[in-house]
Amino acid sequence: MKRTHFLPGMMALIVAIIFFASCEEDFDVLGSEIVGDNTLIQEPDETKTVVAFNKILKSVQSNGLLSYQLGTYYDPVYGKTTSNYLTQVLLSSTEPTFGDNATLDSVALYIPFYSQSTTDGEDTTFELDSVYGDDPINISIYESNYFLRDLDPSSNFEVPQKYYSNQGSLFESSAQLGELIYEIDDFVPNDEAIELVEEVEGQDSITQTLNPGLRVLLPTEYFQEKIIDQEGSNDLISNSNFKNYFRGLYFKVENPNNEGNMFVFDPVRNDNSGFPGAYITLYYSYEEEPDEDSGNDDPVIEQDSYDLNLFGGIAVNVFETDLNSDVRASIEDQDPEIGTETLYLKGGPNVAAIINLFGDDLDGNGVADELEDLRDRELLINEANLVFYVDQEKVSPLAKEPERIMIFDATNGTVLVDYVLDPTVASNPGNAKTLHLGPLQRDSDDNGEFYKIRLSAHVSNLINNDSTNVPLGVVVSNNVNISNFKTVRSNGIQGASLENQQLQEIPGPALLSPYGTVLHGNNSPNEEKRLKLQLYYTEPN
Repeated sequence: MKRTHFLPGMMALIVAIIFFASCEEDFDVLGSEIVGDNTLIQEPDETKTVVAFNKILKSVQSNGLLSYQLGTYYDPVYGKTTSNYLTQVLLSSTEPTFGDNATLDSVALYIPFYSQSTTDGEDTTFELDSVYGDDPINISIYESNYFLRDLDPSSNFEVPQKYYSNQGSLFESSAQLGELIYEIDDFVPNDEAIELVEEVEGQDSITQTLNPGLRVLLPTEYFQEKIIDQEGSNDLISNSNFKNYFRGLYFKVENPNNEGNMFVFDPVRNDNSGFPGAYITLYYSYEEEPDEDSGNDDPVIEQDSYDLNLFGGIAVNVFETDLNSDVRASIEDQDPEIGTETLYLKGGPNVAAIINLFGDDLDGNGVADELEDLRDRELLINEANLVFYVDQEKVSPLAKEPERIMIFDATNGTVLVDYVLDPTVASNPGNAKTLHLGPLQRDSDDNGEFYKIRLSAHVSNLINNDSTNVPLGVVVSNNVNISNFKTVRSNGIQGASLENQQLQEIPGPALLSPYGTVLHGNNSPNEEKRLKLQLYYTEPN
């Protein structure tokens, strides 16, 4: 099990505070005002080497996510991304009995959107969240023949099986893509609640309300044969048997044009009505023997329903990405040893960045020379920042920029100590971890200007606790409250190259943001906006 070791960093901060309080008069202040001291605030030390370059993510683990997405999104800088979805289907209860001569009346699929509700008197309105674009897409729903294993046979069935973002060609092969069940044409998410009206003979109708979502009626003939007619068979005895009999549903998105829409959803999420997250409801009629005292020999027709759950099993997002050729060429021309003029970041399994601090180790002792010098000087780090300036000229075609980016240990796939120590928490991800992961700052024209990422505890540990100077990964994130690291494969093989060893895992939420941005790299022609490490420190006399 991977652990994040942050206690030494916390101790370092405590020790630093006590040491500074007792020896304040023995220090010269560089770049930061100390409380109780009238020392003039100076410019930060930005002389330390920072090297930044990109990595195109060809294959990222995309099962076990906390949310999933479906649709297409076109980015004028990066190109088009299509998200398809494979999910197991589970019985809501095993060994179901449907009654005599059970016949399906209708079958309804429901996948809820993320939304926020506002109630004014008796009226409730909804505002959609995590929906991108408003042009129609077509969604085809297939039965899948691909068996999703719980455990990886290469690990002697001891480790959960991983599935990857580029496995669409496998799931869509002629052997694995089964019967086409239904096609949804010209689908666009809307913010209207869904009302279900149940007519009961001799009683007032019953209305149930679902939060906004994708809800369509599927063909009864298919599910009559697949589910209802299998009552009493071994296939419905357990979910283990059922997952082998009915291996899942594959949602394939098609949109010949660049524009479209994409929505993020949580298949487990409950809405206010008490309904589960994503599911298929089978509404059916069956016969019951008449009451002996009724004097009627005809069977009584009753109605009931049964749910198939689209949560609780394995689900996988697979992506089709068409990265613009000029962006790809620019990235492939980068030199990881010296860094780049332009740094690209794109959500989804697309483009990440790797940052190396403090330059070369010319004396070969295993520590970068600049870091070794800082350790010898025994600096007290007051603040350390990486400031990523937006290349406003290159992002001008974008309709939307990502509000948050996330930095992490690219070697071990863990958050940094600053993430753990950041006390800012919020249910809204946009307001969480704001001390460490500064949100996008905008200029007077509301254009994105920069992200300030604070690394004070991380850099302090490097200097004062001899922590390992690991490469840092940077990705777009749609939820910095969550890390949920997922494995990165290079050319389909984990750990296939030295470069991949610098980025073996990324935070899962990076897969779920369609947005991208373009930043000034460490070699930008604009020297004022080059990526630099800002150090504010106190140095002993």
